Amino acid sequence: MFNLDHEAFRNMFREIIAEEVAGALQDIRTTQLPPMLTKQEFMEFMKIKETKASQLINRADFPVFKEAGLRIPTHLLFRWIEKNTDWVAENTDYYKKGATA
Repeated sequence: MFNLDHEAFRNMFREIIAEEVAGALQDIRTTQLPPMLTKQEFMEFMKIKETKASQLINRADFPVFKEAGLRIPTHLLFRWIEKNTDWVAENTDYYKKGATA
């Protein structure tokens, strides 16, 4: 029988989920998406509408290649997602809200 306290279990569970998500993202990066996404492909992939896509594309820190029409480099998109997800985790209590319940 395991003797894990609640916090140790939560940390172990988070690590497992993080590893699985990283593996799934790697699979998507290498097998299913083209190197550059059109705006429409980006919207379909992210399951967002035109307004949200435009808001993201117009952010100064969002990776957009405009020299050949509007394209989003897939590898930079994933870096941007990871960077911004980490920022939320490190600078807000968004992921900790359930911890006190």
